[in-house]
Amino acid sequence: MSLAPTGQRILLENLSLDVDIGFHDFEVGVPQRVLVTVEVELMERAFPAEDRPEAAWDYDRVRDGIQALVRGRRFNLQETLAREIFAMVAALPGVKALTVVTRKPDVYPDAGAVGVVLSGRAG
Repeated sequence: MSLAPTGQRILLENLSLDVDIGFHDFEVGVPQRVLVTVEVELMERAFPAEDRPEAAWDYDRVRDGIQALVRGRRFNLQETLAREIFAMVAALPGVKALTVVTRKPDVYPDAGAVGVVLSGRAG
């Protein structure tokens, strides 16, 4: 039996950000910790076939782009944050499918987090 990969994914997991997010009076202007996970399924041509740094998909572009997106701005809703991260990453070359997860881990003492999951696949 021969087994070969049928999908290529990269993962940025639990990127921790301080984000001015929330619509309650006590949240406005008080940055909260938000954890962001991005899972990108790449088209086969975008996944490096050789062990060369210049062939790698650029994780920095995803991380730096998310950090720039939240820097100096506020969001009322996690849904908006997740949608904007999704749009930014989906526009990168080679993206076949994408899942973006945002989580606020410090909202409730009896829950691990509250969050949003967006996912999609190129037509």
